[in-house]
Amino acid sequence: MNKYIVEFIGTFFLVLVVGLTVITPGAGILAPLAIGCTLMIMVYAGGPVSGGHYNPAVTLGVWMRGKCERKDVLPYMVMQVLGAALASVVVGFQKGNPVLTPMTHDVAKSLLNEFLFTFALVYVVLNVATSKKSAGNSYFGLAIGFTVVIGAFAGGGISGGAYNPAVAAGITMMGISSMSSIWIYLVGNFAGGAAAAMIYKIVNPDE
Repeated sequence: MNKYIVEFIGTFFLVLVVGLTVITPGAGILAPLAIGCTLMIMVYAGGPVSGGHYNPAVTLGVWMRGKCERKDVLPYMVMQVLGAALASVVVGFQKGNPVLTPMTHDVAKSLLNEFLFTFALVYVVLNVATSKKSAGNSYFGLAIGFTVVIGAFAGGGISGGAYNPAVAAGITMMGISSMSSIWIYLVGNFAGGAAAAMIYKIVNPDE
């Protein structure tokens, strides 16, 4: 149960910072840095207990790679989404429940962007946090957090830069994105996570 609580806490703070830094008045151009740093510190904090996924696409990739038990996959994802949901409520309260205009999406560009940077994120997680070749390293949190930073800076203006189905659920509940667009995140994120796991296994057949 402890690892499920850790997944809830880490995802809660990740989505909380997303909302507080993106919704005006927010952090402006520094929002991606704040979001990536939040993921980094939560990965360091919770990694020893749960693996520090905080992202259903990461959980999928880690399970496909063989480093997450099947029985934990659904509970992890449920707790991640619940953490995101509570964060969206807290953001609404702290921001005064603003009425937002949801972003508009170019479907093809958004779908590709979400796929590519979720692939990058999960690929990095698998290599720095699950590989025998990098076991015991102290940089795993930095690598994971800053993958989100570069993704948000590079692709945030295209798709919103979720790279995480739980974050997608949170920004939808906040009104940053519309419910009709959530499928873009779900398809792009889960496909990116699955593809990263498959490529990892091809590149690392000994693991």
